[in-house]
Amino acid sequence: MSNSITLRYRVMALCLSTVLGGCTSLGVEPWERDELAREDMQLVTDPVEAGLDDHIYFSKEASSGGRGFGGGGCGCN
Repeated sequence: MSNSITLRYRVMALCLSTVLGGCTSLGVEPWERDELAREDMQLVTDPVEAGLDDHIYFSKEASSGGRGFGGGGCGCN
C-alpha cells in the first residue's frame, strides 16, 4: 500500500515540475531584442496603413480600439 502512495507522490511531483518548468522562459530575453526589432519582423511596417485599419475597424464595429482612441459606429469622428 505504501508503495502505491509513494509512486503517486512521485508522479504528482513529476507532473507539477513539468507544468511549472514550462513557464520559465516567458518573455523576450535582452539578447533577442535586436532580432525582433528589425523592420521585417514587425507585424505592421507602415504606420499610416495601421492607422487607417484602426479607424475603419472602430468606425464599422461601433467600438473603441485598444490603442487609446474612442469612437462610435457612425464614422463621424
